[in-house]
Amino acid sequence: MAKKTETDTAKSIETPLDAIAQLQETGLSNLMGMNTAWVEAISDMGAEVVSFVADRIKEDVKTQHMMLHCKNVEELQHIQAEFIQKAMDQYHDETGKLVEMSTRVFSGSKDKPEN
Repeated sequence: MAKKTETDTAKSIETPLDAIAQLQETGLSNLMGMNTAWVEAISDMGAEVVSFVADRIKEDVKTQHMMLHCKNVEELQHIQAEFIQKAMDQYHDETGKLVEMSTRVFSGSKDKPEN
């Protein structure tokens, strides 16, 4: 069988809609290998990240409020130190959660973590 050349491929695409249909077919054929559980797990990971970011923004606003109302430099330093420590703890915990979730996704496990 002869190899297709670029001109052969170009001839098979007669309209822009044919090109779009061909791209969609190619892309969707790759998605057929994904099962529902895998897609749900990836969605759960996305939701986890969004939730984490929302929680961090709340902490940022809370800290800014405390800083605006502090009375002296020592109090400001204490607020900043607590903020940094809490952020580091939360990022550490979140990284652990995401690693655990991704391990389950790629190992094929359907077990949900215990909260």
